[in-house]
Amino acid sequence: MYDIKTIENDEKILRKISNEISFEDIDKNKEIKILKDFCIERDSFAISAVQLGIPKQIIYFYQNEKGVINKIIINPKIICKRGKTEYWEACLSVPNKIGLVERPYEIEIEYYDIDGTKIKETFINLDATIVNHEIDHLNGVLFIDKAKDIKNMNKDERVEFRKKHPYIIVAKG
Repeated sequence: MYDIKTIENDEKILRKISNEISFEDIDKNKEIKILKDFCIERDSFAISAVQLGIPKQIIYFYQNEKGVINKIIINPKIICKRGKTEYWEACLSVPNKIGLVERPYEIEIEYYDIDGTKIKETFINLDATIVNHEIDHLNGVLFIDKAKDIKNMNKDERVEFRKKHPYIIVAKG
């Protein structure tokens, strides 16, 4: 089982730029299963491969309680950003911290699915924030690098804090 890499112990790993995936990569399916299992076990919104020490451009997007289906995103490229949001982000790789981060309201990305089919997709609202956060991981960037404000708090404190400080849409376009 792979363990989550944290800034306290594994910053060099988290700061590496992840390698693009070749569809001949024989480990690709095994690594995707590792990401999926990890996300489901932890009930996490999403995970990038580098967070588990796999420096490859793979994101597993899982957000069952928000209605988003399981999605594999390989070699993503942001091609368009619109609007602006603010959200108090957290991350398994930066434990006990929360940061106010500005992100686009909408992002359009090109990526490949598990079969190597190129897809162009638009994400909006919180989905855009989550996908953008994970793409940052692939580029060695953490939310604390972009945060306007950072606070220390555990998961229970974060849940209560977010009730008073929800996701804010500043501009859609």
